[in-house]
Amino acid sequence: MNKDFHYYATCSAAYFAGYSYEETIRIAHADYFVDLCTDAFISSVDGPQSATTTQHPSELAAADTHPVGLQNITRIWASFHFLPYDLYAERHIRSKRYMHKYRLICGPNGELVKKTVELAKGKSLEAIGLAMHVLADTWAHRYFAGSPSLVINNTTNHFYEEADKKQYPVIFKHGLGLDDDPDKHIYYNSIYRGSENSVMNLGHGRAGHLPDYSFIKYTYLPAWYDYEEMTKDNPSDFMNAYAQVIYALKYLRGDIDSFETEKYAFSEIDAHREKIDEIIRKRQLDSSEDWKAFAESLFNKEIPEPEFDSFREEYINSPSESKTDSFLGRFFLAALAQKSMVTNAIYKSKNPLAGYSVDVKKWGFRGIRDFKHLIGYITGGNANE
Repeated sequence: MNKDFHYYATCSAAYFAGYSYEETIRIAHADYFVDLCTDAFISSVDGPQSATTTQHPSELAAADTHPVGLQNITRIWASFHFLPYDLYAERHIRSKRYMHKYRLICGPNGELVKKTVELAKGKSLEAIGLAMHVLADTWAHRYFAGSPSLVINNTTNHFYEEADKKQYPVIFKHGLGLDDDPDKHIYYNSIYRGSENSVMNLGHGRAGHLPDYSFIKYTYLPAWYDYEEMTKDNPSDFMNAYAQVIYALKYLRGDIDSFETEKYAFSEIDAHREKIDEIIRKRQLDSSEDWKAFAESLFNKEIPEPEFDSFREEYINSPSESKTDSFLGRFFLAALAQKSMVTNAIYKSKNPLAGYSVDVKKWGFRGIRDFKHLIGYITGGNANE
């Protein structure tokens, strides 16, 4: 998913969940910021490096792919963009090494989705926005894993897009700064690398941006599915994601007592479902304008473009003892908590791909031995000490 869904669609979802205009804008900013909070950004504000929620392509290109480097990549991408569906999945006659990768495959309605939403309960609006990003991505990114893996994430020439009730072969190309062309079924993906752990094989890189488009329905042959055809229906999945975000937001707002998986707030959008479906199915690379107009029609107010310069200045200029009261400070704490929860769950499943961890809920931040020291950040000192 891109800015169109993570920011503008989230604005309208928050409306249906009962949040005020001001609350909605903060939630949507936090949701979208998950895709922007890189190592470079955090360094620019002297924040806690362990709160990184994404990696710029240049950072990935420079990343080490030895075990520790791969663990750092996995902690980021599995925690925020490719939340594992089942860390205890079983497949017969498979090696442990294979199963470690297989169990990181992303999917909606898993145990970690429930824990992600519950983790944000009673927390800041920034924590809520971050959780909604993670939840929504489980729908767009299902069937891919947030750890470099050729066997899990690779694609083949057997890749078809359904449009106008016909199947068209998808043409994958390589090129920087070039736009996908859905009219010609041309999409740009990462370069093939035969190494199992190449960063080219992270997430849906081998399928390019294609899984993030709401309009697309595609069929391909993933190796982990024994090279049988797998069909991904994004229009249906994005609609479910939208309704589930509303349901989760209602729970976090206090209108629902408990969050349960496989529940959706479709009744709240009955009068608008046709319009929402129209936006989702429209063949366009960026549906921001349509989602923006829809949200503005609900609030009868302008939805501003997302901008983070003011948040950056607020954080930099805040005294050390009050940085956690800023937008970025609250976002960083939410990111640390989410990453710690997911990393610990992966570690407890006896999967080494995210590194060593202990239960942060039980022991606090001082117990995270595979992250940089966070005590300085928590107490208002140097976050990188």
